[in-house]
Amino acid sequence: MIQFSDKLLAWFDQHGRKGLPWQYDINPYRVWVSEIMLQQTQVKTVIPYYEKFMASFPDVQTLANADQDMVLKHWSGLGYYARARNMHKAAQMICDNFAGVFPDNLEAMQSLSGIGRSTAAAILSIASNQQEAILDGNVKRVLSRVFAVKGWPGKSDVLKKFWLLAEQTTPKTRNADYTQAIMDLGATLCTRSNPRCDDCPLNDDCLAFQQANQTDYPTKKPKKSMPEKQTIMLIIKHKQHEVLMQKRPPVGIWGGLWCFPQFEKVEHAEEWLVENYNTTLDNADELPKMKHTFSHFHLHIQPLIVGVKTPINLNKQKMGVMEQDDSLWYNITTEFNGGLAAPVQTLLKQIRVETNI
Repeated sequence: MIQFSDKLLAWFDQHGRKGLPWQYDINPYRVWVSEIMLQQTQVKTVIPYYEKFMASFPDVQTLANADQDMVLKHWSGLGYYARARNMHKAAQMICDNFAGVFPDNLEAMQSLSGIGRSTAAAILSIASNQQEAILDGNVKRVLSRVFAVKGWPGKSDVLKKFWLLAEQTTPKTRNADYTQAIMDLGATLCTRSNPRCDDCPLNDDCLAFQQANQTDYPTKKPKKSMPEKQTIMLIIKHKQHEVLMQKRPPVGIWGGLWCFPQFEKVEHAEEWLVENYNTTLDNADELPKMKHTFSHFHLHIQPLIVGVKTPINLNKQKMGVMEQDDSLWYNITTEFNGGLAAPVQTLLKQIRVETNI
């Protein structure tokens, strides 16, 4: 196992990714933000988001004191918005429970919202050079191929095998570099498809390479057909440039983000319009349907534009899908100070183009 880490570190010294924004001024906060952003998101996508986020929230106290809308605004487009909500909550926990200082042990780190074992280990390893094994998607892929680990990693008995291997291969020295090295190897050479095995420092030890069945590892999750769901988005326009926005509940799909009013069925949308605006969908403009894919289902969106003459009194809204103070009229010629769901961003851009803004 020592040979494994030695080879990997020698490769990292020569070929590892250097100069990434979170590799400067390393501290637990900067590492934490990068690790959360990099979950299920590529480095090239994360970099501009990270830089903007750090400019606005340079430390954990600033993030803890920030309005959640501003946090979500900085996250808009990255997806998996629960990550941002958990980060905001965790920052407040650090300030309230740990006097604004990140915990220095695995158990306490995992007590923070949104931080699991692997993320906690990565923070402690990279920021403090502690000997902690990580097991993100890249690491699972490397270990599964080198040691030919069969079985879907989502099964508890298979996951235990992975954690044991991760612990056995983690060296006692240069832990921060090793953690970065094994993640880099999975991201750049030992990729999901078309792995560059000839360039890999571990190819002499890799059982999958020797068997020429690299892409069989890790074992894929048993496939299930993705459910198809439908929704109607009502774009309520008042005057030329105002549209009605509603804030989603704090949990669930697009939690805490601002969207257009949504309804599962046409009759529900019609009933809401009659009750609140004394109008119907008869004169609605139908925009092209959109498809948005979540991790567990496909959502088909039908946007409908409805013009109204008199804006609703938001404090007296009836049958709305949101509570009082969670609705507002937004002037589309101005910047929106809150998080927006990706389809809403797309629709707003389309409306601006059509109205020559």
